[in-house]
Amino acid sequence: MSPVASFIGRQSAEILDLTARLGERVDAGSLGVLDRAGQLQLGPPGSRSPNGACRMFRASDGWMALNLARDEDQDLIPAWLGCDFGTAPWMAVSRNARRLTCAELVASAARLGLPAAVVGEVVVDGPDASPRRLGATAVRAPGMPRVVDLSALWAGPLCGAILAGMGARVLRIESLRRPDPTRTSTPEFFQRLNGTKQQISLDFETPEGRAGLKAAIQDADVLITSARPRAFTGLGINPDEIFAAKPGFIWVAITGYGWSGGDADRVAFGDDAAAAGGLVRWTPRGAPRFLGDALADPVTGLAAAIGALRGLEAGGGVLVDVALARVAALAALSIRKAAA
Repeated sequence: MSPVASFIGRQSAEILDLTARLGERVDAGSLGVLDRAGQLQLGPPGSRSPNGACRMFRASDGWMALNLARDEDQDLIPAWLGCDFGTAPWMAVSRNARRLTCAELVASAARLGLPAAVVGEVVVDGPDASPRRLGATAVRAPGMPRVVDLSALWAGPLCGAILAGMGARVLRIESLRRPDPTRTSTPEFFQRLNGTKQQISLDFETPEGRAGLKAAIQDADVLITSARPRAFTGLGINPDEIFAAKPGFIWVAITGYGWSGGDADRVAFGDDAAAAGGLVRWTPRGAPRFLGDALADPVTGLAAAIGALRGLEAGGGVLVDVALARVAALAALSIRKAAA
């Protein structure tokens, strides 16, 4: 059984209740998107993640996790550590990270866009923060909400799949130049996440593509994103302007460490975010180990869906700030309380 099964069970139960009140009742477990068993070659969780892309290592003053899920991430290691690595990036990390502090490594990774985290750096002591009100509420119009899903990978598309299952009209907009990696890496899983959505591709680097994106967002009731805030600045999309123009609008912003604050531009994926939230086990010798495959993703996707559904029920006008590391920390807290 997954170590987060009880936490996911409580999330799923709330989704059952909320979707039943707003539209068609959705059983998140029946969608087949809460784990990637059978979709990837997964090894046992240990000092490296089951998919092999993320590993734990020692810095001079603590434990960290680094995720090299993207090909370009390896190219950043020399700048990150101030060394060459030849053909052995993980050996270079193991040898050179020990001369640097966790704070130094995190700061440098943030500047470079590397997904690196201090194990257990994000701690929570209770339920996640409430959505931030950025606009006016509105009486919900008859019919199902219109949703634009700009997200990629796992957590955001999972949120969109739940809303689509409820009956929402979900338009998935994909970057023509940077398509979702899961489309080719796990095509069956991609279909489970996105097969019930209308799908189009736009070139965001052209005026026509950006205009099409803005028009779609202006027509939507709910927007799901998984990019950092600065990405929208580059596209000319201003949240304050959208909320001012659309009473009842809901923006579900999925990020690594939160929509605002000093860590807003840090990159994170499911495994390193789980480590950041302390969603790990510790060996008798005090070394952290992964608990499962990218666990921050499914718990965050469900949390995002709950935030969107609560927002719809309350009349919207909110930005639902859902951080992978923070939700992972909530799941870790839940496990600790159950074991106490």
